[in-house]
Amino acid sequence: MSSTRLNAGVADRRGRVARATHFPDPLLKPGFYSAIVQSMQVNLPRQRLRLRVSGAAETALRSGHPWVWAESCREQSRAGQLGELAVIYDRQDRFLAIGLFDPQAPLRVRVLHAGKPQTIDSAWWRRRLLAAVERRAGLFDARTTGYRLVNGESDGWPGLVLDRYDQTLVLKLYTAAWWPRLEEISAILAAQWPEARIVLRLSRNLQRVAETGCPATDGQVLRGPGLEGPVTFLESGLRFEAEVRRGQKTGFFLDQRDNRRLVESLARGREVLNTFSFSGGFSLYAARGGARSVADLDISAHALASAQRNFALNHDSETVARCPREAIRADAFDWLDQTPARKFDLIIVDPPSLARREVERARAIQAYGRLAANAIAHLRPGGILAAASCSAHVSAAEFFAVVRQAARRSRRNFEELQTTGHPPDHPATFPEARYLKCIYLRFLATGRSPGSPRRVARKTFGSNLRRGARARGQATNFGS
Repeated sequence: MSSTRLNAGVADRRGRVARATHFPDPLLKPGFYSAIVQSMQVNLPRQRLRLRVSGAAETALRSGHPWVWAESCREQSRAGQLGELAVIYDRQDRFLAIGLFDPQAPLRVRVLHAGKPQTIDSAWWRRRLLAAVERRAGLFDARTTGYRLVNGESDGWPGLVLDRYDQTLVLKLYTAAWWPRLEEISAILAAQWPEARIVLRLSRNLQRVAETGCPATDGQVLRGPGLEGPVTFLESGLRFEAEVRRGQKTGFFLDQRDNRRLVESLARGREVLNTFSFSGGFSLYAARGGARSVADLDISAHALASAQRNFALNHDSETVARCPREAIRADAFDWLDQTPARKFDLIIVDPPSLARREVERARAIQAYGRLAANAIAHLRPGGILAAASCSAHVSAAEFFAVVRQAARRSRRNFEELQTTGHPPDHPATFPEARYLKCIYLRFLATGRSPGSPRRVARKTFGSNLRRGARARGQATNFGS
């Protein structure tokens, strides 16, 4: 199999750029699924659908935003069908952009191309797929067979992601506008990777549509052999299982790969606590990195069992095999509050999104501060906190500020080692797209000066990481 961007926002009716999650769920209306089925059964209209949008939306499109909201549409030549191509013209009747149209969703057009007119046909789709594959050339070697091949809008495939797990491709859709082209796109993927299995995953809103009678379902195998259980893939030489048909996201949190590598470089000789541990990715990397012990903390028994299986897959690694692992089934918020006596040398705090809507942002920031403060209380002198957020509605600046504030309020000396963002296979092209961020703080023994965080990060933290990566033959491409 050959080795080979998702979020945005455009102006609302007042000209403000709206915050958004990765993809806002359409407001499904009665009869919505029947429109999907109809659009799959008939040819799309030959007369091109023409739109004009507000001045603010024009400006946003010219600056690279790939979304047009319904309230930004000012003129429409006729009623549009789900998934057809809509051409957007500016106020001087010049071509502005072309995209996928959804007559029912508040996100009315997802832009495929802006600038000079182009013909959108099968050859165009193939070229766009190859362009995404080529952007990832050289990022991974044979020791990593799980990564993102297409990252939605930022790769020119709005509302669509494609992940590789060894010989299985997972195609995840976030908009019903892709339904009329599902067969065409799956055929293009099969031509590019003829030996691969292709699994379809649907966002929550599309799963609701599928339940009412759509022919495609979440977890359906579109091409290749059937699949009952998880698939296995490699990441930095470690084996992991991915539940591609029913698991979270497309089956695994591929976007945290680089942070897992960083944790590995910090783990030697440390007792590690991995909160919100899911399938134990951070713990497994820490074990290989020489951790004295690891503890997985998660409320889900299913997640803890998955982590145990991942450890078993890697028992041929001497350091993994000899690292004691503890599984703690509990709510991470409660456990950190109620077990002050437990101390660790490295704590990872990587909760699920705490702000799925803008109205939840303030409460999420408070929760991140509480988590950071409680984790710091469990750190021994010299201990390291790795705190991450995947909430798109909480900016990196807001998240880093609240974690730093928690560190200052602990009245302990600390140094900031590094902050990270998106990995190179999950690029984010504008601020609204940047959901992932992580900060690393080391807490010093009493009386020591914190020194210069930037100098410390470059002299010790980064050099340790590079030494470890060279020893394993890995590239050191990290987000910033």
